[in-house]
Amino acid sequence: ENSFLPKFYKDPERYAFPLELSFLADRYQQLKDHFRQPDLFKPITVSDYFIYKSLIFAGQNLESAELTLYKRMFEIVSSLVPRPDLLVYLYLPTDQTKQNIITRGRSYEQQITLQYLDKIQSGYMEFLKQLTDWRILLVETSGIDFVWRGEDYKWISEIVRKDYPVGITRIGK
Repeated sequence: ENSFLPKFYKDPERYAFPLELSFLADRYQQLKDHFRQPDLFKPITVSDYFIYKSLIFAGQNLESAELTLYKRMFEIVSSLVPRPDLLVYLYLPTDQTKQNIITRGRSYEQQITLQYLDKIQSGYMEFLKQLTDWRILLVETSGIDFVWRGEDYKWISEIVRKDYPVGITRIGK
């Protein structure tokens, strides 16, 4: 829960900067706490958060001067976080993303537009294209429900453990 999120959806211009800063601080703290005390018995770390996500959202939501300041702060924070061995992007068409938002039922998210979701997804795709020396797995998740269907969860678990070449590898079920 983020206290700025409902405010952002009501007044994005006013609350975008504090929202993005609060997400960056929260997620940095989560990653810092995790990597401070690594578990020697777990061969991999899986995170549902990628610190660069903050930069992608900031690029879509902040005006120029705020974005410049945000990028300066981001560079400091991100330099302290290890780079992932594999970045997994779970791709879902924005109309299905919007349906998931409606189903989730958070009142402050209901007014999110397809235009905004398209803008965010475009930001992700442009960012991923720039990571030419990273291993990226782009998983088409239409028709997959890895929360409620055990076989889908197993499939996702298996594919993320495979070795992938540098660049973007696209997979669908």
